[in-house]
Amino acid sequence: MPRPPKKVSQTQLAQELGISQALVSLVLNGRRQGINADTYDRIWAHAVKRGYHPKGMRLESSPAAQARQVGIILRAPLRLNTPTMYFGHVQHGLHTGIEAREYTTVFLGAEDQIDAGKLQRLFSAGHSFRGIVLVGEVARSFLDRLRRFGIPIVAVSARYPGLCHSVLGNEPQALESLVEHLHGQGHRRFGWLGGNVGLGRHEARLQALEAALARHDLRLDARHVVKLKEGDRIDGADAVRTLLPLARRKDFPTALVAYNTLMAAGAVRELTHAGWPVPGRLSVAAADISPVATDSSPRITAAGTNPEKLGEAAAALLLERPAAHAEGCTDLMLPAQLFIGDTTGPAAG
Repeated sequence: MPRPPKKVSQTQLAQELGISQALVSLVLNGRRQGINADTYDRIWAHAVKRGYHPKGMRLESSPAAQARQVGIILRAPLRLNTPTMYFGHVQHGLHTGIEAREYTTVFLGAEDQIDAGKLQRLFSAGHSFRGIVLVGEVARSFLDRLRRFGIPIVAVSARYPGLCHSVLGNEPQALESLVEHLHGQGHRRFGWLGGNVGLGRHEARLQALEAALARHDLRLDARHVVKLKEGDRIDGADAVRTLLPLARRKDFPTALVAYNTLMAAGAVRELTHAGWPVPGRLSVAAADISPVATDSSPRITAAGTNPEKLGEAAAALLLERPAAHAEGCTDLMLPAQLFIGDTTGPAAG
């Protein structure tokens, strides 16, 4: 019969760590007050690694046992009480995925609400966070500050190669499917209604549109490209008002592609108000997909990745793939889908 493994004593742990047995005993019985946070974590990690489980050991006091929370941080200037429809659904998917794995979500604020002092308070040694999900694109300087704490990070709809994990929608696939749909309806002249200029998502979608058009030997005319700072309904309406003075030209677009469904909805409303039937005289499509497209009236033709699926995938990447966090950064790209709504039709003669 093989001998049972010899139990590890507190004295052995203390000798291996180079500290007193009394300090080891205090920590393993849940004492925090007056104990350096780094030392506290180091003792627990070593005790668990060595298989030390004597009677009276308070496993619920272990930092590993307490790390059942996932923090959520929004990009600036988003706020929880006024989220965009798109990121509201990303957060819903996140919450569903995290809750299903018996973790809890903690909303920490937007990046412009979290200074260095708050980061230190949140993520000092002994914190209870399993990881952080960044919803949207944050400033590189903010990400650098966050990474110093060594917490697993997953970014949604933003990519930071080599710095953290990411979950993205397939922008090239989405824009290619939109162009294929519109080209099949006879459209050869396109315009772009851009929003959130300066963010990587805007550039990714615009470049994907240009690449999809190039495959049909088409290109965007710079006069028909509008780029605005924000990407809401009012911005879609503003973009249309910018273009309409050019409407008498023979080369005016027959199809407008908007940065997102909010801008597309604003564009359709403004065109209708100005006496331009959609899709009778102009077709309008969106370069992402959300309930604004599928559940509104009129339904908006759109292509993109379901935002709730992005949130669910971020939860899975953070909580189910521990090996990925040790080996490097994972960029996960989810497929896009095309939704044909009421705002696109055959190109007007």
